[in-house]
Amino acid sequence: MVRDRDVAADVVQESYARVLAVRNAGQDIPEPRALLHQTARRLIIDRHRRASVRQHDDFDSLPESEQPAAPAHLEPESVYAHEQQALAFAAVIEALPPRCREAFVLNRFDGLSHQEVAEHMGISKNMVAQHIIRAVLACKACEDRLGLPDSWPHSAKRGPLA
Repeated sequence: MVRDRDVAADVVQESYARVLAVRNAGQDIPEPRALLHQTARRLIIDRHRRASVRQHDDFDSLPESEQPAAPAHLEPESVYAHEQQALAFAAVIEALPPRCREAFVLNRFDGLSHQEVAEHMGISKNMVAQHIIRAVLACKACEDRLGLPDSWPHSAKRGPLA
C-alpha cells in the first residue's frame, strides 16, 4: 500500500507498538489481528494526509514572487470590496418603503412569483410589479454609484422586472 519497504516497516512497528500499548493498558482485545490491521490502515491514511499537508507547506519556502497567487475572489482587497458592496445594497434595500421592501425580498430572495407575492401580501399583481420595479431601480442606482457591471439583483432565470 505504501510502495516503500522502509515506510512499510515503520507502519508495522508503530502498529504493533500501539496494539501492545492497548493490551498493556489492561484492555481486552478480542480480535488482535483485526485491531492490528485497522491500526496499520489508519497509520497509512495519516501518513498520506501529512504528506499532502507537507506538499502545501512547501509553498511557504518559495520566494514570494514564485508562490502561487490566491484566487482573486479570496484576496483580502476583493473580499473587503464585496463586503462593502453587499452593505451598500443592504442599505438601499433597507431604505425602501416597508411594503416595497417586503415585495422585493419575497420576489428576489425568497423566489416567489409576482402572483404569489400578491397573494401573500394581499395586493394586486400590478402593485407587486410597481414595488419590484421601484426596488430594482434603487438597486440599479446603487450599482451605478459603485461602478459595478450590470448584474445584481437581476436573476439569471428572470429578467430585471420579472
